Amino acid sequence: MKHRRREPPPAYARHCFVMARSARQFHQHARFEPGRPQADEQTYRRAIRDVVSRSLRHEGHEGEKIVIPGYANLFAFSQAQERLLKEECGGAWQSYFQRGHWRMVFPFSRRHQEKMAVQLSAALRRNRPPIVHVVRFPSQTINHAMVLFDARETEDEIEFAAYDPNSAGEPARLVYARHERTFHFARNAYFKGGRVDVYEVYHRLNY
Repeated sequence: MKHRRREPPPAYARHCFVMARSARQFHQHARFEPGRPQADEQTYRRAIRDVVSRSLRHEGHEGEKIVIPGYANLFAFSQAQERLLKEECGGAWQSYFQRGHWRMVFPFSRRHQEKMAVQLSAALRRNRPPIVHVVRFPSQTINHAMVLFDARETEDEIEFAAYDPNSAGEPARLVYARHERTFHFARNAYFKGGRVDVYEVYHRLNY
């Protein structure tokens, strides 16, 4: 792998689990209304706090959702209100002390990965974007969280499209090879590419 020092250093590093969790919370618990006038800072701060305090286990009915006025979607909202979102969504420590991390220390069988691919596809069909922990434990070549939002299935593979907090400009590509019963993650700026182990977090009691 090649590493390049960022200058200036990133001010919001090691927040992948926070960002992935928050993205799913906005998907489940927020409703964007671009036709309404934009609100003041305190209104948006209160709305963000309300959204990120809600449980990921609760699907969130339309009438219960927090209204975000003046923006069409989370991408537009985050561009305009970057500082507020960084201040209110949570600290980097939440990426390290996430209850579901216990799973990565145990071996991942091919049967487990096969069941996981089926589980992730089923979640997407229910419009419930799963958050996945992508690892190569005990190697530290990758230890990362992403949100899957689409899947394309063929006889040979399932290609998942993901929101990657490290590279939000375009979808990341996570592929499950059926004959190998193995996940593969494409090469990018922080991972050399290759086989990875995958499991869903913020799922059932894995909080």
